[in-house]
Amino acid sequence: MSTTAIAIIDGSESTTGDNASATLRFYVEGASDEFDALGAGGIPGTYDGLPRQARSWQQIGQGQYIVTARYARNEATNDDPESGPVPSYEFNTMGGSETMFVSLANKQRLAAPGATAPDFKGGINVTDDGPQGVERTVPVFSFSETHHKNAGFVTNSYIATLQSLTGAVNSDAFRGFAAGEVLFLGCRGSKQGANGLWEISFSFAVSPNATGATVGEFTGVDKKGWEYLWFLFEDVEDQAAKKVVRRPRAAYVEQIYRTAAFSGLGI
Repeated sequence: MSTTAIAIIDGSESTTGDNASATLRFYVEGASDEFDALGAGGIPGTYDGLPRQARSWQQIGQGQYIVTARYARNEATNDDPESGPVPSYEFNTMGGSETMFVSLANKQRLAAPGATAPDFKGGINVTDDGPQGVERTVPVFSFSETHHKNAGFVTNSYIATLQSLTGAVNSDAFRGFAAGEVLFLGCRGSKQGANGLWEISFSFAVSPNATGATVGEFTGVDKKGWEYLWFLFEDVEDQAAKKVVRRPRAAYVEQIYRTAAFSGLGI
């Protein structure tokens, strides 16, 4: 569930004219941390035609924050998480690769004259030692975003948050993708001068969720994008072929990445 801010009147103010500005205060409840509070829904990017220039927070209880947002023209402060050039984006759909040990479906079995082809139930390149599998290209969509942050926003705490989120999968919808589909690969940051803007590039990979999929003889496979599907094989006598073969007996879906809210990225 997304964190939502509620506007409060106490302490809010605005001025008009050439130096128009406004300061609005919001109450946020249920935030996981200060970054979640700053990114809460309901805090507008503009107010009365004025762009938001800065946000600050004050924790008043467990998961409870007061967020103050300032709006003005042609102003930038170190509290502003996003400043400078507009963000830039890159993507590619070159995909990834994985070893597939059980096919989606066996299409044909051919036997030598007088023999019967063993039925491996979708096992691929099966030997006496078990299935060897085959490498295949899988749909992996990767993209990166480059954002510019004021020096005062990129604190040691913020950098620690970025580090902690690296290698995590989104627990909530992110950039139009469902929970479980986006893996945060990490980011790179650089800055020119003591008070210059930080340029930070965030990298992500996307693997689609699967619901009710069929793999070999297994149906109803529910696997989120970055979960891992594997199979247990056992020796079974194929009476038609009069041969002991290794067949998949069970399928397992494992979670191998932790999940987290990406609100702490501040983008």
